Amino acid sequence: MRKIAILGASYLQLPLVQKAKKNGLEVHCFAWDDGKAVCKDVSDFFYDISVLDKEKILETCEKVNINGIITIATDICIPTISYVASHLNLISNTEECALLTTNKSAMRKCFYENSIPSPRFTTLRSYMEDSIQHLNYPLVVKPSDRSGSLGVVKVFNESECQEAIEKAIEVSFSKTCVVEEFIEGSEVSVETVSWQGCHHIITITDKIITEEPYFVELAHHQPSNLPQSIQNQIKKITLEVLKVTEVEYGASHIEFKITAEGKVYVVEIGSRMGGDFIGSDLVELSTGFDYVQSVIDIAMNEYQEKNMTFSGQHYSGVYFLSKNTEIILNYFKNDPINDDFSVIKKEIQNDELKDVKSSNDRSGYLIYQADKRIDLL
Repeated sequence: MRKIAILGASYLQLPLVQKAKKNGLEVHCFAWDDGKAVCKDVSDFFYDISVLDKEKILETCEKVNINGIITIATDICIPTISYVASHLNLISNTEECALLTTNKSAMRKCFYENSIPSPRFTTLRSYMEDSIQHLNYPLVVKPSDRSGSLGVVKVFNESECQEAIEKAIEVSFSKTCVVEEFIEGSEVSVETVSWQGCHHIITITDKIITEEPYFVELAHHQPSNLPQSIQNQIKKITLEVLKVTEVEYGASHIEFKITAEGKVYVVEIGSRMGGDFIGSDLVELSTGFDYVQSVIDIAMNEYQEKNMTFSGQHYSGVYFLSKNTEIILNYFKNDPINDDFSVIKKEIQNDELKDVKSSNDRSGYLIYQADKRIDLL
């Protein structure tokens, strides 16, 4: 039986584990058993090992003769995957690509050196006023190597900036942070798949974000409502970003800001499927393309490049429950009272509704499919 290693065991990885099992693969799952490892009981083998412990994971994968290694929606697993794959001659992006697509400092430097339109920035290991004097407020402070909006905050003056920098460095694995100029505008992401350096753009996702100072997603919708001319700009830059960050294989998730004047800026790239059910659910609901299957096929070196034409046959979206979105609570308790949309999945994970400061503060989700965009907020 062919074997696949999956890094991460939260609800984000569950569709991947389930699909791999459906493929008849023997699933070896690696993650801390922190009480949220829902994939533990679904996988064939579960290892209570941190996804950051690449040496231990390599040792285990080599011992059991793994045929492919993968994750979805989780940045911190990417460097370990590249490390293990490079040692076992498995399909993966390089370790340099892993760095450029997970470390925001290295990413920003790469964008700057390759003239990719992105915010002006600096990287810091401690607060130094002189190092940010060339930047114009408001600024955004973010840890160099975390995801899920953890530690990301908008600041308007020196005292706020200093506090935000100290907090961002504290939660950063590398103890560094990025300070960058804030770009006012709407936010979207681009979902792509790559095979042997050939890139295909699947769809563009519109995002609904919390108000400042935090930037946490409250909802996502596919396909995008942006004018076609803006979408064409985004697609052109997407291909440039994939090239300069050396992506060759698998899913990627690139985030953009679009100003009122129509200027397009890259926020960041992840060489993995978008989280928040974007890759695992919304892409297939809106385009018909089985995104999860494609990344499994790539990791197992069984991918066959098919007709990569994606058309928006449906609309799909996800809403996240929180204090910010309690207006939609009734939809979690009852089915829609009309036929405008179908609820595909919904779950209240925590009865306490919080004002969200990171994605960890969200209390549930509702995924829909429809013939038009459904605006509930």
